[in-house]
Amino acid sequence: MTDTPQDSLPSAPAPSTNAVDVEKLIRSLRRKEGTWVEWGQACTALQQAGWSSQKVFEATGFEPIQQNQVSVAAQVYTSMVNAGGSEEVRSHFLRKGSDILYEFRILSQTERAGAAALILAHNLDVDDARQVAKAMKEFSHFGSLPQGFTDTPGDAVAYQCWQLARQKSDLQERSRLIARGLKLASSQTARAQIEQLLVDFTVVPRREAPRLPTYRVDSEEQLPRIVPVVGKFPLSASDLLAVPLPEEIEPFRMVKFAGAGAWVAIPGWQVILNAEDPVAVLEMSDRLPVPLQGKVEEVLIIADRAQRQWDAESYFLADNGGNLELQWFETAPEFSILGRVVLVMRPKKILDEDYTKDGWQIDD
Repeated sequence: MTDTPQDSLPSAPAPSTNAVDVEKLIRSLRRKEGTWVEWGQACTALQQAGWSSQKVFEATGFEPIQQNQVSVAAQVYTSMVNAGGSEEVRSHFLRKGSDILYEFRILSQTERAGAAALILAHNLDVDDARQVAKAMKEFSHFGSLPQGFTDTPGDAVAYQCWQLARQKSDLQERSRLIARGLKLASSQTARAQIEQLLVDFTVVPRREAPRLPTYRVDSEEQLPRIVPVVGKFPLSASDLLAVPLPEEIEPFRMVKFAGAGAWVAIPGWQVILNAEDPVAVLEMSDRLPVPLQGKVEEVLIIADRAQRQWDAESYFLADNGGNLELQWFETAPEFSILGRVVLVMRPKKILDEDYTKDGWQIDD
């Protein structure tokens, strides 16, 4: 019997892909078999086998943004289980909640389990989960715990509410934050700290975070191309053939060669030329400490590893327990600064990508 049209599968993109496994994964996703965790694991397996997110979408109907969510959330769920999450928490999130667990991607393995338990205990939604993750991440930066607050997810959120409430002069907003802090606090000492705000109406001004040094590439001349160097004459034909063909990865024309190394061409702006030891890190524009306005897109973060002196007007790459983080610090941090951010580069806006490839098109 031949396959029906809906069961026919596209060919695998790479010869090394195991066709039997790929077909099984594709069918499982197309029919939405199993749990969302299994969907995420299947998406990850397909991408590791060489399938692009667009190719998976065409074969299964799972949109790229959904693939990313379930893939990342499935990894969070697995790490939460490995950290010893309770049976109740595991059972709940195995049925639903990929959007919530996705927000916990920025947390450590043990923090994820605690955050999930807090969400379930108080029946919080995805917007709450985003705030919980942010509060716990910021709380983890303290070298010593703030007075009255314990190292628990509930107290981390309570501290965030306490800190924000002290900055509010609007009594209604202040009261809302106090109520939320009292609801989610894990310890009696944290509640006592928050309750003091009911009689102390002092407003503590908040120092605004500085703007990220953001720039968008505007012209083709600012997008240089990386070309491999064969060497210096005299050369042999085998020298030429031995040079790898670099494949440019959009939107920044990043190039990977054999091995783990990669290079990206940056325009010769003064801030780049002045950097003594620049390195590049990729991130999404909505995952920066201050999310960038407009379309969510990949941005390139350039940091100078030679600049490790803290100042309150800059963002830094820092070592937080072995994890590389991009942060702004209102006061000098207690862990190692690895470099100062000198530039955040957006990709060039291209209204018609095909037009730029047609060299024969000229203006009238």
